[in-house]
Amino acid sequence: MADPVINPDAPAVDFENVSFTYDGPPVLMNVTLTIPQRDFVCAIGPNGGGKTTLVKLMLGLIRPDTGTIRILGLPPEKARARVGYMPQRAQLDLRFPVSVLDVVLMGRLGHTRAVGPYRRIDRRVALESLDEVGLADVASRPFSALSGGQRQRVLIARALACEPDLLLLDEPTANLDPAVQDNLYELLRELNRRLTIFTVSHDLGFVSLYFKTVVCVHRHVHLHATGDLTQERVAHMYGREVRLLHHSEPAGGRT
Repeated sequence: MADPVINPDAPAVDFENVSFTYDGPPVLMNVTLTIPQRDFVCAIGPNGGGKTTLVKLMLGLIRPDTGTIRILGLPPEKARARVGYMPQRAQLDLRFPVSVLDVVLMGRLGHTRAVGPYRRIDRRVALESLDEVGLADVASRPFSALSGGQRQRVLIARALACEPDLLLLDEPTANLDPAVQDNLYELLRELNRRLTIFTVSHDLGFVSLYFKTVVCVHRHVHLHATGDLTQERVAHMYGREVRLLHHSEPAGGRT
């Protein structure tokens, strides 16, 4: 099936008056949100505030109760082939003997034939994706043999293997030490030169260092330029004081 034609002038993400509930209190209410292409966005907010639900709506995995959603100018289910996704918890059994390249090739599913071996172009795109995350030299190694940071890069490469225009990453730096997180965010900043990137994160100390735009999610959704995000706004959203690093602070001042 041919990939959808993307309008280069359409917003990457466009929500209009979107609400959603899981048979209980509303998770998201009256969300109106526009993210231009090539933006570098971080969604923050307390647990249960609706961040992952926002991503699922973008992917078309769930449908809003009210409102409309357009991804790259298309309904989410039609745009899905042009969206790379890295879930919060990858369902990969490390005991299963799978190579790094095998993992990345999973990202070609839906872009290659349904049965039979992968095509030459699938392997080429997968290797190019590994090269882009700096891991082309470990393609034949077992996925289980990699460090945590390397595994996260492989999973990003898997998301890149579908040749996306929009990259959605749910907690990509979870459980990584600060130095590895720094390296991963630098990689994402480089990828942002050609891709729109929407990341969900709890690492508020990194927000003002790397991202252009912040989406605050706590049932309602508010979009801010990174420089406009204040301690007061974050504390109000989380209901407590939260450490927020600003560009003007030296890197050694992180906690």
